[in-house]
Amino acid sequence: MNTVVYCSPFVPAEWIAAHGMRPSWLRPRSAAGRPRAGAARGVCPYAGAMVDTVLSGIEAAAVVLTTTCDQMRYAAATLERQGSLPVFLMNVPRTWETAAARDLYRDELRRLGRFLVRLGGKEPSPEELACAMLRYDDARVRRVGQAQRSPTEEDAPGLGGTALRLSHPTTALPQQERIPLALIGGPLAEEDSGLFDLIERAGGCVVLDATEGGERTLPAPFDPERTRTHPLEELVDAYFGSIPDVFRRPNDRLYQWLGEQIAARGVRGILFRRYLWCDLWHAELHRLRQWSPVPVLDFDAVGEEDSAMARTVGRLEAFLEMLQ
Repeated sequence: MNTVVYCSPFVPAEWIAAHGMRPSWLRPRSAAGRPRAGAARGVCPYAGAMVDTVLSGIEAAAVVLTTTCDQMRYAAATLERQGSLPVFLMNVPRTWETAAARDLYRDELRRLGRFLVRLGGKEPSPEELACAMLRYDDARVRRVGQAQRSPTEEDAPGLGGTALRLSHPTTALPQQERIPLALIGGPLAEEDSGLFDLIERAGGCVVLDATEGGERTLPAPFDPERTRTHPLEELVDAYFGSIPDVFRRPNDRLYQWLGEQIAARGVRGILFRRYLWCDLWHAELHRLRQWSPVPVLDFDAVGEEDSAMARTVGRLEAFLEMLQ
């Protein structure tokens, strides 16, 4: 089965699977020891690592990116020029409250479908699409219900490789003595899997993963009846009409979702993680601090640098000491 890699929550894994392809969330590998093609031109570390991971060779039939940020637009252009894999750039409207924006997203899904058919996939019937949707929805319900989550694709069956994880104890400090935290920001790279353990060693516990690819960017649960009768319309509403994100205009739903989750989970502090050169999240920092009912720690990710990691550890420890 041909694998199609993607790294945006607005690309439905069910849609790819229904076309007879294998969806896989692309987690960029570390670029330590070699130059990052994208970062050398002022692209954020995540986009640069993503470009380098694809260019270094992956087993896939195609790459699907979205227009949710300028960095990914640039990454798509770079891969089209330098790479050997077909690249599909999916337009995701920033505005989302109008029928025209919703129709555009639905048309982009159809365009993606035609792209997948050209790769050797098949056009699914409504029944096949509904079957794939319900299978993935059931997998998400079971996965989210687990107390311990892993960031590896192998441990996230039916989720297209999306990273879902809540912190779990790795040190002797009892869980009840840890400080409950929310981790907010963009997507995590492969080397970031150690971030959760770092937080735990410092005395914290991530009870809310609001990064891209975490709990925040899961689609809304499907309505079984509407899925069977109008599967594509239900898919559009569950993804485009439900996922809160920083790039959306207006993005008030992001704060509504955060407020509900922070209160429900007893979050005492927010770890705001942003990539250097990420204008979207950087611009949101001031508003988040003004809005947040709990203290916010801002730390940027600049790539694999020992000095950057040491700075992060020091600031994290000081932040948690303040919250005690």
